[in-house]
Amino acid sequence: MEIRIGFKMTVVAPAPTPMIALTYVRPELASLLRNPEALITTPPVPIETYLDSFGNRAARFMLPTGRFTLYYDNIIETSDRPEPECLDAIQHPVESLPAETLQYLLPSRYCESDLMMDLTWSLFGATRPGWERVQAICDWVHNHIEFGYFHARPTMTAFEVYNEAKGVCRDYMHLAVTFCRCMNIPARYATGYLGEIGLPATKVPEDFSAFFEAYLGGAWHAFDPRNNTRRLGRTAMAHGRDAADTALTTSFTPLYLDEFIVWTNEQTRDGNSDHATYGAGGG
Repeated sequence: MEIRIGFKMTVVAPAPTPMIALTYVRPELASLLRNPEALITTPPVPIETYLDSFGNRAARFMLPTGRFTLYYDNIIETSDRPEPECLDAIQHPVESLPAETLQYLLPSRYCESDLMMDLTWSLFGATRPGWERVQAICDWVHNHIEFGYFHARPTMTAFEVYNEAKGVCRDYMHLAVTFCRCMNIPARYATGYLGEIGLPATKVPEDFSAFFEAYLGGAWHAFDPRNNTRRLGRTAMAHGRDAADTALTTSFTPLYLDEFIVWTNEQTRDGNSDHATYGAGGG
């Protein structure tokens, strides 16, 4: 299955502004793209690309004063089946985990696992270790949080999400990631594209989607307590300890956002889009 992915974002800068953007797909997915990746800017500016400490491909550039547009468009080949369930994926003892996964057991900016240890074990200590335990966490988070764009708050942490029982997709992920880490399951926050492929199309505005990945059975597996179902066409862009590591853009002067559009379109055999997802929401 082919999916057209991309976005257009226009901002207004009051002064020349350094910016970092995590707007490419994860490097391991680049071979599935029809075209080489390109971030197009208006007006054109020099772009430096590099891999950050989490292996995300990042872009670094200077915005001039005034209106500035970022544009990305590509087509990716992906499975025509929903994300697999690996019900027999085991939970590894901490002493057996690969060294590179250990940082995803620790507290981070939005995931205060050190504050929630006793609570987490009281909720999930009786669950079966492995896939079943992570799915139990997703079920609980899905049922506990009231979704609403008006609940969005950029500083909200997992502990606050638990206490307030509301949020947007990033808040679902932060809480689930925190619970997993408390249960000694490496978990990392991730962002990417996720449209309505395989579902009835709606007109609800959407944004880039958050999800998380848990390390089970020797591999990273995607989970999504916001939707809480295996989905079609998820395309990862970045992952890290939490949302602080995976921001779509980071600017070093306040900017005014003028336009933001995202598309995730299944391509039909004639090359047209089956349906599209546009938006400026929260996931």
